[in-house]
Amino acid sequence: MSARELITEHLDLWTGAVTKKSSSGRGSNGKVELTGVKKLRELVLELAVRGKLVAQDDTDEPAKDLLSRIAKEKSELILAGRLKKQRALPPISESDTPYSLPSKWTWTRLGNYGADIHYGYTASADEHLSEYRLLRITDIQNDKVNWATVPGCEISKQQAEPYLLSENDILIARTGGTIGKSFLVQDINVNAVFASYLIRLKKLEATYARYVKVFLGSHTYWSQLYEASMGTGQPNVNGKSLKNLLFPVPPMEEQRRIVQKVDELMALCDRLEQQTSDQLEAHETVVDTLLGTLTQSENATELADNWARLAAHFDTLFTTEQSIDKLKQTILQLAVMGRLVEQDAGDEPVATLLQSIESQKGELIKSGAIKHSKPLPPVSQEDHPFRLPNGWRCHRLGALVTKLGSGSTPRGGQRAYVDGGVPFLRSQNVWNDGLRLEDIVYISEDTHARMSNTVVYPKDILLNITGASLGRSTIFPDHIPEANVSQHVTIIRLIEPAMTSFVHLCIQSPLIQSLVWGRQVGMAIEGLSKKVLERFEMPIPPLEEQHRIVQKVDELMALCDRLKERLNRAGETRCQLAETIVHHALS
Repeated sequence: MSARELITEHLDLWTGAVTKKSSSGRGSNGKVELTGVKKLRELVLELAVRGKLVAQDDTDEPAKDLLSRIAKEKSELILAGRLKKQRALPPISESDTPYSLPSKWTWTRLGNYGADIHYGYTASADEHLSEYRLLRITDIQNDKVNWATVPGCEISKQQAEPYLLSENDILIARTGGTIGKSFLVQDINVNAVFASYLIRLKKLEATYARYVKVFLGSHTYWSQLYEASMGTGQPNVNGKSLKNLLFPVPPMEEQRRIVQKVDELMALCDRLEQQTSDQLEAHETVVDTLLGTLTQSENATELADNWARLAAHFDTLFTTEQSIDKLKQTILQLAVMGRLVEQDAGDEPVATLLQSIESQKGELIKSGAIKHSKPLPPVSQEDHPFRLPNGWRCHRLGALVTKLGSGSTPRGGQRAYVDGGVPFLRSQNVWNDGLRLEDIVYISEDTHARMSNTVVYPKDILLNITGASLGRSTIFPDHIPEANVSQHVTIIRLIEPAMTSFVHLCIQSPLIQSLVWGRQVGMAIEGLSKKVLERFEMPIPPLEEQHRIVQKVDELMALCDRLKERLNRAGETRCQLAETIVHHALS
């Protein structure tokens, strides 16, 4: 099968294989990576250097003759004093090579294909100097350099000469997060040297730098590079290991055909990426619009009509993790707005519930279980977050709790942690879907006793109040008797425990999350104070309706989870198929 057929016969697979980008905290927005197109790009480059991308031509000059011309050119440069004599690189035996090459190709060491491989100049960048620019790793973005913004450095003409960059030089990052990435120097219109964290493969007239750049993107290159940089504390690659990399050399005429074909296929990949991105963006817009009609519905009849319109296209709308997550958020918003279940005139009035809460609070104050606090201002009509359904009230969060306060750090900090004991929960343990205990730490019983004000019990709501995880919350589970929490987590303990699930649902909803992020305090780090939290306006339905809402939300969330599970299985299958096609194409 030709490269063109390999691509065109599997277009749906390349564009359909996507994975969710990894992220955390509030930035976890469900964006996807076009894994299939990424795999396609990798396949094109690997096929190129294995001689499987374009047809061989019997009239092409063998690669061995090309290597002879390169060796002759290097000898002439050495005799002319323009190049230092280099130590001969080890010969390549057949057992060294990872795969067979076409008949007119040959293996060589990368160091044999260029004039030299050497490190850059050590100097500090100075934006006020411009006679000689100092190209750094950070100046190379998306395989491009804006030479106008590259700073200068203090260097004499004599010092600069060995490091001056020329057209078709290739630079390779030798350390850090960009290790191994390469840049082909083109369209350079300034005098520039390269910094010490870069290695240059200096051009020769007999070589074709654009083919070398293709090789430097292939799996053949990266697999060798990773092996060469293993076993060090800080991954890095040095000039010696680069020189010794095995490099597959085609005839020069075929190199040019390969580069032309790679350019053509990469342009196709660009179009596929843009087309897929446009489709995902259009899909997202449609989902946003239709979900918006649900929350903007004026009454139950309009909501039913809008839901029916959505349900008719359910299988085509909710086909990405992001769209399913948005559906979940819409469900939560409808829940706290009273649009998810029917009101029942037979429910006990919410006023009776609030009176009971107030009475219980008075008894707790009287018994000394909680301290008397200054009454919170009532929620005015203007402060209502939306038009409340009949029978609902809006109440301050602080008026519903026996405890609203954050934890603390044990004396001694991390030195207070022990191998086993009472769980000490930090913000990284608190997630919307429950506690995550993979990296749980413990404190001793004595420390626990000294931190009695930070103890949490089953049915307490835990809310992260600082950092990137701000707003994440969970209900402390029944199977853990008690624990302590850090100062980054607030404990919300309700006077009426039967309201816990509904209040937690409210906290997770877009309604309260907008308050969480909109009313945070602190200049250097996001945070929520007790004073801010206790003033949150909470929509309160009758208790029986709260239970119906929670039950309906649980049902719909389970449906969303099944949709997501099915979607993930399909995505994994597409990615596996892409991997299989790549494997067979290279075998």
